[in-house]
This record gives sequence, C-alpha cells and structure tokens, in this order.
Amino acid sequence: MTAIDQSLPVIGGPDLPQVRRLVTEIPGPRSASLLARRSAAVSAGVSGTVPIFAQAAGGGVIVDVDGNSFIDLGSGIAVTTVGNANPEVAARVSEQAARLTHTCFMVVSYDGYVEVCEQLNRLTPGDHEKRSALFNSGAEAVENAVKIARAATKRQAVIVFEHGYHGRTNLTMALTAKDMPYKHSFGPFAPEVYRMPMSYPFRDGDVSGAEMAARATLRIDKEVGADQVAAIIIEPIQGEGGFIVPAPGFLPAIREYASDNGIVFVADEIQTGFCRTGSWFACEHEGIVPDLITTAKGMAGGLPLAAVTGRAELMNAVHPGGLGGTYGGNPVACAAALGAMQSMEEQDLNSRARQIESLMLPRLRALAAADPRIGEIRGRGAMLAMEIVKAGTKDPDSALTSAVAKYCHGHGVVLLTAGTYSNVIRFLPPLTIPDELLTEGLDVVAEAFAAN
Repeated sequence: MTAIDQSLPVIGGPDLPQVRRLVTEIPGPRSASLLARRSAAVSAGVSGTVPIFAQAAGGGVIVDVDGNSFIDLGSGIAVTTVGNANPEVAARVSEQAARLTHTCFMVVSYDGYVEVCEQLNRLTPGDHEKRSALFNSGAEAVENAVKIARAATKRQAVIVFEHGYHGRTNLTMALTAKDMPYKHSFGPFAPEVYRMPMSYPFRDGDVSGAEMAARATLRIDKEVGADQVAAIIIEPIQGEGGFIVPAPGFLPAIREYASDNGIVFVADEIQTGFCRTGSWFACEHEGIVPDLITTAKGMAGGLPLAAVTGRAELMNAVHPGGLGGTYGGNPVACAAALGAMQSMEEQDLNSRARQIESLMLPRLRALAAADPRIGEIRGRGAMLAMEIVKAGTKDPDSALTSAVAKYCHGHGVVLLTAGTYSNVIRFLPPLTIPDELLTEGLDVVAEAFAAN
C-alpha cells in the first residue's frame, strides 16, 4: 500500500494555495507507485491522461500525492465549473449524507429531487411549461431524450451530426461520430440513427451556416423523410468533436426545420451547460429554445447527476414507470447540484466565464498569429480551443497536439485534447481560477509550442 503523506493538504477547496509548484519529477514516486497498482487492478480499457494521483483540489489547482500543484485547465472535463470542493457543494453534500443517502426516488420521494427539477425548469431556455427527470450520466440523459421523443412523436428515426459526441452506451455510441476510442470494436449499434453534415467553419470554406443547414435538411428529406424523424440531437458547441462553433444561422435553421416538421429538437448541453460559455446554456447565444435539453457535467459540482428538461407535453408523453432508474437523482447528488447552482447565481459565473474569455482570447490569438501550426482559435466563454495543423495547410497534426499536451502535463498544467482528428487543444478552466494562474497556464502552453 502507498501511504498518503499527511503533511500534504488533505482538504481542498478555494483555500488551497493557488500556485503551480513542482517538487518531484512527473510522475513523482507516490504517483508512480499508485500507477503500478492501477495497472495491476484497473482494466486497461480505462485510459489515463496525466500520470499523477490527486490528493486535493480547489480554485484553479490540483495537488497530487507527491505535493506537486498543477494548474487545472480541464475541470474534470467541464465538471468542476464552480471549483473543486466548492464550499457550498461540500456543505450540502455533508449534511445530506448524514441524513439519508438513498431511497430510490421511484420508491420513496425526497424534496431535493423536486427542487433540482424546479431549478432546471426555471433556468433552461423558454417560458413554456416544463418538466424534468433526473439520471446519472450524460449518456443516460441522451438515451432518455430519445425515448421521450419517440414516445411523443410515435416515430423512430434520430438525426445527429458529423463530429458529434453523445456518450458511450450502445445507443449513444451510435449517435457519436468518432470511431477510436469510443466505438471501435463495440458494434453492432442501435439502428435508426442518421448522421448529417455539420457546420465546421474552419473546414467549410465560404459555406454559410444557412447553406450548410440546407444541405443537412435536404438530406434528411431525401434519405430519411422528415415525417419519420422523432428527434434532431445537436450540441450547440460540439465538445469531443473539437469545440466546433457552427457558423451563425446554422442552429436557427435546423431549429426551424424541426419545428416545421413536428420533430423534437434536442440540445445536448452536457458539456456546454451551466455558465460554461458565458450564458446558462450555449443555445441561448443564438436565441434557440429547444424542445428538450440534456444536462450533466457542470450541474452538480463533481457528483454524478444528469437531466432531461423539456416541454411538459413531451416529458409527460411517457407512460408512468417509463423513465427512471435506481440511482437517478440520488439525494446526495441533488444536494450537490443545489449547492452548485446557488454558487453559479450568487457569484455570477456567467460573467466570470466571459471575463475568462476576454483574458484568454488575446493570448491565444497572439500565439496563433506567431505560429502557423495553430490553424484556428475558437469557442465561447471558458470553453475555448485551438486547432493544430501542419504549417501552411489545414491537415490535422495530432502528433504535435499530443506533444504540446504532454509538455504541459510535465510542467504542471492539466490540459485536455479533443477533436475528430485528435488535433484540438481545449481549455475548460474552473470558473474559480485566479487570473494570474490562468495567465501562467497560458505561459506554459506557449513554452510547449516553442519546445516543439
């Protein structure tokens, strides 16, 4: 067994020293020992990104078991938006866990589940009457959105888009566009899923959002039939696909097509939701009001919770017992979500996301102007990305992308990659990160490009 060094911080949160500090090589001896144990105990199918083991986190840092303090530019993939070990989240979780940890909401109800649904109904776009249902993960939320749309429309076909990511279950793998690592060798997949062209401005040339939407909807008409489509599912900003922001007009045109043809428009806001882009939800940037919206990740401050929220007549179209699950809307996770949403509102984290954008974009654009291997800077709020290409072309450079990320990991910065072509560096800092730490993290990114 590898002992935890009790001289290191065992309590995280915002009081953790907000510094980047390396006191060992990476990985340090304790992390190295734990990595060996991991290899002997954990399936090789579960990947790893940064070769360290965390002991505490908060604000904008993660401290490993060797005492190294890393700048966090990943937020556990957009999960710890309100900061790791957020005090309001931790307090509510502790209090709830001391009272009860589980009854199954379908057996004995509890008020936390109802209150989370009330908050979701209030915060999500649109002033129509809404209902919500809670689940465990983003993939589970997407699957249930499909169930709801099929039950309400009595249709089967589901439309998704190139570069989209919607999960790792059988149905959501079918919805997801990328083979490796998400789908490879796992088929056959669920049927009645049809993939359409996505607006990808960096690679579309001069094609407008409206023109790309017209291409997609024409294919739906000719290849599927609009009257056969239960749902159109789209990420307003694609996450794993590379933080692709569609050209203006694309989302409104797809939304209008869905409305005109009785198709349920589902906004997958699992990575974009809850202040990440500078609005509560990314679809608000173009005034989109979805019929259903799926949420997870940033909602509960690190605990597993997901939801489908939507028009009451759609959500109520499912027969009693058709939605649910043993753990869905667990009371401890609900308490965490209430704490996280309270923090988002009280701290105005939408404004903070926009501040982070204003700090990061000039630095990233300056990097791109000086280095022809950075093809594009894009994103919104605290969800920004750089696409890496071979100089003078738009050919993806996944090797350089990996090298830059590895350099950052070895120099005290947790950095994530993404993209259909594995050539996108994505930035998802917690919204509680201090400005000076964010600036220092970008300094390391610049060093990584200079070193490669």
